[in-house]
Amino acid sequence: MSNEPAWLADVVFDENGLIPAIAQDADNGQIMMVAWMNRESLSETAATGRAVYWSRSRQRLWRKGEESGHVQQVHELRLDCDGDVILLKVHQEGGIACHTGRASCFYRRLEGQTDKAAWVTVDPVLKDPELIYK
Repeated sequence: MSNEPAWLADVVFDENGLIPAIAQDADNGQIMMVAWMNRESLSETAATGRAVYWSRSRQRLWRKGEESGHVQQVHELRLDCDGDVILLKVHQEGGIACHTGRASCFYRRLEGQTDKAAWVTVDPVLKDPELIYK
C-alpha cells in the first residue's frame, strides 16, 4: 500500500514521470511560466503551498525561489480534463517569475507579417538577473 494521496492517481504523468505545470498569477490571470513536475514535486507543492518543480537540466527538485527569493505561494491547484497538465494559481513573491528578471517568461511577442515576422521583447526587466542570482 502506497503512502501517496489518493488524488495523485488521477494525474497522468508522461513516460519520464513528468507533467507540464503552468504557473498563473492568481490575481490578474497572467501566465508567468511553464515548468515540469514529478510525483514528488507535485505532492510537496500540495502539502506545503509553495511551488516545487522538477528541474530537467539539474535532475532534481527545484523549489521556486530557492536561489532568487522569488517564491511562488500556491493559491490553487487545478488539473486539466485529460489529467495531463497542472495549473498552479500563484502569488509571486517579488513580482518576478522569470530568470531574466521579468514578471513572466512570456515576454516576447511575434509581430509582423509571415516571412517578415520577428519576436519582439515587450515586457521590461524588473531586476537585473546578475543581482538576483549570485
